[in-house]
Amino acid sequence: MALSVCEAVSASGYDKAGDFVLDAKTMSLAASDLFESTEKVTLIAKVVVLAPMAEALDYAVPAGMVLQAGEHVIVPLGHAKVRGLVIGFETPEPDEDLSRVKTVVARLDDPIVPEASLNFWLWAAGWTLTPPGVFLNGCIRALKIPRAAPKQGYVLTGEQPARLTKARQAVLDTALVPMGLGDLALAAGVSTGVVTALEKEGVLQKVDLAREEVYPQPDPDFAPARLNDSQAAAHQLLQMEQAKHAFAPVLLDGVTGSGKTEVYLESVADVLRADPEAQVLILLPEIALTQAVLGRLEARFGVEVAQWHANISNGNRRRIWEGVASGKVRLVVGARSALFLPYRRLGLIVVDEEHDGSYKQEEGARYHARDLAVFRARLDGALVILASATPSLESLTNAEKGRYAWIRLEQRHGTAVLPDIALIDMKAHPPEKGPNGETRWLSDRLAGDILATLKRGEQTLLFLNRRGYAPLVLCKACGEKMTSPKTDSWLVEHRASGRLVCHLTGFSMRKPKTCPHCGAQDSLISVGPGVERILEEVRSRFPEARAEVFSSDTTPDAASSASLIKRIEDNEVDIVIATQAAAKGHNFPNLTLVGIVDADLGLKGGDLRAAERTFQLLAQATGRAGRKLKPGKAVLQTYAPEHPVMQALQHQDRDAFYAYESMSREVAKFPPYGRLAALILTAKDQNLLNKFSRELALFIPNTEGVDVYGPADAPLALVRGQWRKRFLVRADRNRDLQAFVSHWLAAIKRPNAIRLVVDIDPYSFL
Repeated sequence: MALSVCEAVSASGYDKAGDFVLDAKTMSLAASDLFESTEKVTLIAKVVVLAPMAEALDYAVPAGMVLQAGEHVIVPLGHAKVRGLVIGFETPEPDEDLSRVKTVVARLDDPIVPEASLNFWLWAAGWTLTPPGVFLNGCIRALKIPRAAPKQGYVLTGEQPARLTKARQAVLDTALVPMGLGDLALAAGVSTGVVTALEKEGVLQKVDLAREEVYPQPDPDFAPARLNDSQAAAHQLLQMEQAKHAFAPVLLDGVTGSGKTEVYLESVADVLRADPEAQVLILLPEIALTQAVLGRLEARFGVEVAQWHANISNGNRRRIWEGVASGKVRLVVGARSALFLPYRRLGLIVVDEEHDGSYKQEEGARYHARDLAVFRARLDGALVILASATPSLESLTNAEKGRYAWIRLEQRHGTAVLPDIALIDMKAHPPEKGPNGETRWLSDRLAGDILATLKRGEQTLLFLNRRGYAPLVLCKACGEKMTSPKTDSWLVEHRASGRLVCHLTGFSMRKPKTCPHCGAQDSLISVGPGVERILEEVRSRFPEARAEVFSSDTTPDAASSASLIKRIEDNEVDIVIATQAAAKGHNFPNLTLVGIVDADLGLKGGDLRAAERTFQLLAQATGRAGRKLKPGKAVLQTYAPEHPVMQALQHQDRDAFYAYESMSREVAKFPPYGRLAALILTAKDQNLLNKFSRELALFIPNTEGVDVYGPADAPLALVRGQWRKRFLVRADRNRDLQAFVSHWLAAIKRPNAIRLVVDIDPYSFL
């Protein structure tokens, strides 16, 4: 007779690394101990064990165990017993030798992963060239969080109390259904002491209460939006795409302030209304945006919507995961990882701000959530809406070629108009020195615009995408730059905390009074501006203004972000100095001036998307101005006013910029006209790394339509004591990039001391 799952794994759990392990007693049990059966094996389960294995393993399904794809099981692997997911089955041939096939140990009672989600996870593992067990382990991470202890309640035992009082009788009359201590006492109108006394006499006993999770259901008809004519026309086109009941990718392309959110929320309502089992996912690039959209969702659908991002509690994380798997959670808003929740029936995916680089996962399995969202919608035969005021060149090209439906909103909502945009040539009009000879970063012209805005009682946003006080600290005596230990990254000065911080590794230290290299006293100087330095200048030049910094340092979590956003909306802040945290998605009615402190910042470096990213970020930032009744203005400080990005922004000619950028990429056969993969090799031993990199280059397959560049030192050649080398693979669109990389890497054995990361479609080239 088989032992129960509870008996087999009751004392088991997850180790500190997050891997499932069985306790010593269970580890000593062989599969035959758990499932005593001498019957011939009639079914083989294909199991992906949650370990870095290249493929699924075969396990015999014991007699008496009923399994289906998507179930969680415990299986033997070497001398251990590990967790795995069943992905399929095979029937063995009558004469097949199964003597070496091990048997499934136990079936767990975690929610079954729906077929579409399981297929998507496996496809994504293959797309990213990640071992399937490693990828699936990340997808079910929420199940590693222990369930909350069940609430206990009281039930009648059938015994009679030795003494029956009026209060005791009230408890007996009330305890007909299990109730908790406080609830039972309240319902009976007695003190809790009466209840506990009856428990001591054996009249009542404690039992675990069944846990019934309640998930509020969104009401698609709670508060429909009043759409203007252009929004209504866009919504009607989306309804036509939805009516196809098939995979339908749509680019919702609307200028800043055109009301894209209201349009796609009505599509959310359409999907929820049409199918009572349909689920909807809204992806957002930033937690700060998540909070803003959550309020609009609650107002539209009348309930608090499930959210999924890094800052939600562990208990809520498991609860939402299980609710999505059961189909009870129908509407989710979250960051990129929300894409890997176990949806049963996805009817719609919205990727808001689809151009945003935050959708690219840069750690672990590397993927772009926008691209994977499109494939997930294809698997489910669902509608997918990619929304942006500044679409990625990839999505725009797909729309132009007819692969995506293309819906445009070309005017701002209501009476609002796009802001006037002016360029300040910083070569001709550099900032004046301060009264004490201090360097200033705001030109006199921009300062004059700020003063005029303050006098009108309106708000200003000063945008600089650089955290801290200064990006570089160096010694004026010896010229040495302060860098992170065993890392090529500069230390950024954060004057508010008095620390030097490496934004790459997280290392921080107090700012020293002497140079660590030459010992010179008071020789360390701050070079260049960050948002804290601009705040210092603003407070010096506009002492009456209420100024605050909006960055990930000042708003590290959802609560602090929501608090600052509300203060800005309530006109409690006059000047906002912000990084990209405030440059997109927010709507501040009284904000009429945007000043870009360093418009050229993003153009520096060798990133093939540098111009596109700069255009998108600055267009989003300038789009914060004049979003309601008051006209807006944007001023860009630049040393390259003739650059195509600056000219396109000044003349608000997006199409001209995209035509220029598209032509440049097409000539080079770079995305979207080709595909890229990066191979990043790291090791502590630089000589070993150099030797293996050269050997790996000798095995590059000679394949037409594929070019390989490297090996080359990474721009950040040393990080945390690890030396780094890079290869870049460029392939024509009709080539199987993943197959090429897999074939290449299989040709040579990599030393264990060298770590390899494969990044399909890289966005970072550091």
